[in-house]
This record gives sequence, C-alpha cells and structure tokens, in this order.
Amino acid sequence: MSKIAILGFGTVGSGVLEVLRTNAALATRRAGQPVEVKYICDIRDFSSHPDAKLFVKELDPILNDPEISAVVETIGGTKVAYPYVKAVLESGRHVATSNKELVATHGAELLALARKKGVCFLFEASVGGGTPVITPMYQCLAANVLSEVHGIVNGTTNFMLTKMEHEGMDFEEALKLAQSLGYAETIDPSADVDGIDAQRKICILASIMFGRHFYPKNVRARGIRDVSVKDIALAKCQNAAVKLIAWAKQTENGPALGVEPMLVPQTSQLAGVSDVFNAVMVHGDMLGDVMFYGKGAGKLPTASAVVADVLDALRNGGSIQESLFWQDSEPWEGTYEDSSSSDWYVRASGDTAAAEKVFGTIEILEESADEIAFTLREKSDAECRELCEKARKENICVKNVLKWLAH
Repeated sequence: MSKIAILGFGTVGSGVLEVLRTNAALATRRAGQPVEVKYICDIRDFSSHPDAKLFVKELDPILNDPEISAVVETIGGTKVAYPYVKAVLESGRHVATSNKELVATHGAELLALARKKGVCFLFEASVGGGTPVITPMYQCLAANVLSEVHGIVNGTTNFMLTKMEHEGMDFEEALKLAQSLGYAETIDPSADVDGIDAQRKICILASIMFGRHFYPKNVRARGIRDVSVKDIALAKCQNAAVKLIAWAKQTENGPALGVEPMLVPQTSQLAGVSDVFNAVMVHGDMLGDVMFYGKGAGKLPTASAVVADVLDALRNGGSIQESLFWQDSEPWEGTYEDSSSSDWYVRASGDTAAAEKVFGTIEILEESADEIAFTLREKSDAECRELCEKARKENICVKNVLKWLAH
C-alpha cells in the first residue's frame, strides 16, 4: 500500500481526497497498489471534520514518516508551497501539484531536484486543470518538433467574454456574475482578468516546448479589462470572436510569448470555445495541429488530474523525469517579442482624418461623432505600440487594440 499526504485542504485538496476514495479500485489498478491518504496538512481548524484524525498543522510529521511515498501540494502561491515542496523532494518523495505560480517561478529548479533524488515532480493540473495538455506535449508528441502553442487557458475570462458576447453584459456585469459563481476572486480578480494566470501557464507550456525556463516577468501580458461589448459586436461583424489568448512560438529571432485578447476567426476551432472551457492548440512538425479541449477548472476535474499524476509517479517512479524536464535560465530585463506582422483592430476617439494622420492607411469599420474603429494592416507588435503611443501624444484616446490571430 502507498500512503500519501495532501498539503492544503481547499477546493482542489479536498477534491483529491474525494477522487481517491470514490475511484479507489481504479486508483489501485492504475498505481499497482492501494493508495491511502494518511495526512492532510492545513493550518486551519478541522477538528469537527469527519477525517479530523488525518489533519496536521506542520510538515514535519509527514517528512518524518517513512510510510509516505508521495505528497500532493494544493496550497497555492509560493511563500509556503515552495519551501514545503522543496523539502518533500529533498526527502525523496514524489510531488504532484496544481500550482501554476510555483511551476512558472521555480519549475526548473524543482525538476532538477526531483531528477537528482530519483523522484517525480508532476504538475499536469497547473495549466489545463482537468484537461490534459502537459503529458501529451512531452510524451505523446515526443517525436515532433513543437513550434507553436496557443489557446484559451483561463476559464474565468472565457466565461466573462461568453456572457458579454451572448447576453450583452459589460465587463463589470460579467465580472460580478463570475464572482458570484465562484469563478473569479471576489477581493482581487486581477490574476484572471489581467492575464496573470494565463501568463504563468504559457510560461510552463513554453518551457516544455523549448526545453528551458521562461519566467513570467519576461512575458508581456494584457487582460480583458478594455474589451467592450462594441468590440465584441464589431468582431462578430468580421466573422470573429474576442478571446484571451496565451501564445508561444518559434520565430526567426527566437522564442516569442505573450498573453492578450485577440480577434479569433470563426474558421478557428478556438472561436467556438465558450463558458469556462479551455482549449489549447499545439503545432508539431510531423503531426501538424492538434487541440486539447475540456474544463480548465473546478474541484473534481482539477483534482482528477492531480491524482493521475500521483498514480503515474507511484507506478513509474523517477524515470518520468527523464522526459519531463527543462533547463534553468536567467531572467532578464525585457520581453519575448513577436517581430512578425499582423493585422489589428483599433478603437479610438476622433475621426478618420485624425486616425489617418497617425496610423496611415486604415480600413474603417465604424465611425460615430466621437469614436472610430478601424483595421490596421501588417504591423508588428512593436510598431503597433509605437503608433498607439504617437496617437496618445496627438490627444487621441486609444480605447482598445486587438491583434488578429493568424489561422
């Protein structure tokens, strides 16, 4: 019998216990032995919980128990999770986590430590929640050179954009609904709506794809706060949908990464992904395009991915780390920019004459007394930013800029 511990008993941590008990027979078959939760580490009071005897408030009882072979980390963040996970790996135990901030910040270090100790550091749930993305990339697509990955990796913002498109809600209304349903944080939803969550996730996918660590601080990220119902309506008139896209690709100048709301053509499968669902497109030189689609969050979907990692570690051991690994790299001052040209949607104050004076040749989509929306052709990210800055100096308020997703 394998005995494990759970660090953090929130939504995902409690889900892990539920999945292991509900599917106990399946877990035994997959792991090759019964799997039992012996400890749950959480500083809160669970004295009235039916499993109160499992709870401890410190890590030491887990580290000092030779029966523990794997640990699940669902604390979140890095302040506590990082030293705890590092200590567990140092002690020669497997770790499975759903913590994208931990992996995006310390992934290379923890992978190297796991390999050194002959154990696993696994994190399938950190990007797609319950949707498998990481394992297919490093295992099933191992014979492919991966050159691009892009997709919808944040269910909260996709839910909000769906409500804005289909029900005419503005940003604030959609956010309040998402918060009331538990999809967005009530106190500070910035990780979702400002693209921070997606930024961490694309760093993890890019690290797998390119074989070296990418830090969030070097990835330009923009969320959906500036997206309006008008933007979505004008996108629809152009047979497109507005989606928050995280992307990474190989360019002539090296890797480029970003997170931004984009115009997605209806010919792309991503355009039809709605509500809290995620979808990730990966391009391999042999396979071509493949898409992974499913629920990106939720208690049981995410917990099922964590449990799958635990079972994989118990059955296959540290050999997994020979294929799931990337080298460390130093963070630097700058961002991984895309120098290729794209088409852009721009909505700004002013009229055609004022816009043409700054942006040059444009294609008008809509013009009113005080606002204009137009298409700008064949500009790089840097060129578009420069033109928008020039417009602001000319007292033109650039209200939103959306790049077209190449398809």
